[in-house]
Amino acid sequence: MAQQQQISLPAKLINGGVAGMVGVTCVFPIDLAKTRLQNQRSGQQIYKNMMDCLIKTVRSEGYFGMYRGAAVNLTLVTPEKAIKLAANDFFRHQLSKDGNKLTLFKEMLAGCCAGMCQVTITTPMEMLKIQMQDAGRIAAQQRVMPSVVTTLKMGGTSAVLCRSYNTSPVMRLSATQITRELLKTNGFFGLYKGLGATLMRDIPFSVVYFPLFAHLHQLGQPSPEGPVPFYWSFLSGCLAGSVAAVTVSPCDVVKTRLQSLKKGVNEETYNGIVDCVSKIMKKEGPAAFLKGASCRALVIAPLFGIAQVVYFVGVGEIVLGYTPYSIYSS
Repeated sequence: MAQQQQISLPAKLINGGVAGMVGVTCVFPIDLAKTRLQNQRSGQQIYKNMMDCLIKTVRSEGYFGMYRGAAVNLTLVTPEKAIKLAANDFFRHQLSKDGNKLTLFKEMLAGCCAGMCQVTITTPMEMLKIQMQDAGRIAAQQRVMPSVVTTLKMGGTSAVLCRSYNTSPVMRLSATQITRELLKTNGFFGLYKGLGATLMRDIPFSVVYFPLFAHLHQLGQPSPEGPVPFYWSFLSGCLAGSVAAVTVSPCDVVKTRLQSLKKGVNEETYNGIVDCVSKIMKKEGPAAFLKGASCRALVIAPLFGIAQVVYFVGVGEIVLGYTPYSIYSS
């Protein structure tokens, strides 16, 4: 048993990494739509909804425009998801050493600690990804703004901007260029802009997700010692992920706004979390905090469903040459 515990951490790291890469590849276009919807302001809307955003992105930037920022996300999502999932398992194990079943409070505490650990990777990853994802929205807004000004002067009140999106190519930015610029202007901590907002999002997410998943997962166990069906692990991960994602969606909007360095025409800047929340509430109303919530649920649900399937299959244990074992049997 001691030997199994020694190999469990690297196995969980592999599982988390594989789950992150597979999940991101599947849902990244929806994540791009989420970022662009969250960043557009009332009265300056380029996109009506998720599908409209994806269609306009393909028209103006091509198919691979939907994957802007995917490279940096795929590079960093491996350690990010590995840390998140492995840390939760580690803290659950530490909190159940007394042999008693974990209480809800201890499950939430383990999730909280996991969320705190992951931001070391999540913050710079999100910082770079958001700049690349939002570049197309800013370019599209700059193309349509002259016609918008004319429309407004003539008394137009349409909230959605409409125009062809097949001209003026979007300037290509690489993660390396953005990193160099951030390091040059703000130093190392420039990569951690929005750290407070990231903590504000990821800690509550983990507090909600991990206990909810554990309880949903347990409902599908036919007997105390029996294995949980393959599909039940997937469904439990999807449901818990979507609930947690929608719960923290307001925090995600604030984080996205704070981490967006380049602003569109007439878009305000923010001096911290309180200032951001205040300005959004005053200028856009409470509904603005739920922008992109459905997209985020569609991103997170399959992402964590896939993660739990990878754990179910035991990819990490197979790679290391050991028999898969249940991580939630305790």
